[in-house]
Amino acid sequence: MSFGSVDVFCHLSLEISRGEFVAVVGPSGCGKTTLLNLLSGFLKPSSGSVHCSGRVRMVYQQDSLFPWQTAAQNIALGLRDLTSEAERERQLKGMLRLINLEEFAEHYPHQLSGGMRQRVELARALAGDTDILLLDEPFSSLDYLTRLRMRRELALMLDELPRTVVLVTHDIEEAAQLADRILVLSERPARICRELHVTARRPREPTHPEVVETVHHVLTELGLVAQDKVIIPRSVS
Repeated sequence: MSFGSVDVFCHLSLEISRGEFVAVVGPSGCGKTTLLNLLSGFLKPSSGSVHCSGRVRMVYQQDSLFPWQTAAQNIALGLRDLTSEAERERQLKGMLRLINLEEFAEHYPHQLSGGMRQRVELARALAGDTDILLLDEPFSSLDYLTRLRMRRELALMLDELPRTVVLVTHDIEEAAQLADRILVLSERPARICRELHVTARRPREPTHPEVVETVHHVLTELGLVAQDKVIIPRSVS
């Protein structure tokens, strides 16, 4: 992928399996969001091809809820392809129950906290027959404690409604807590310089030994931790 004389990716090859959760990390400006836009079909590659099997929805850094619609109405947009009104209503109630916002169904976005709005955004993206979920820094605007809660919420939601997920994030801890596989991109023109697999069952705590070890490996790959520095994770009860 190139923009004029700027090569973003060169000979990038990537395959993501159905149901896999992949996180993409790397230096600022290396093309992480561009990769999501290629996967979504919003951009076409300068050469080569992208093949995507399934219906794609994307969640951005800032929530894109319609301010004139309630939480329930925003989620219902994800169900608009269902022809049965009774089925739409059933699934809508199920999504509100899943994100624990049944009491706030008739609230408008400005009446919800940042974490609540992001839960509504995720529910809208997961609603209906979505196969692939593309997440572009979905929790970056939230405070740290809310981000921790949202990671757990997302893990639990995906446990109930499995999807193929590609997450772009600057938060390496977030990637290690959520993903099955982490792709570390190099500087432009970006290539995959390392792949890391995380096998611990979700939801994972940030202090889980495998999460701590994976964060260390990514930081080392990015040159942010000395190669010989050893991190000893705290024990997890």
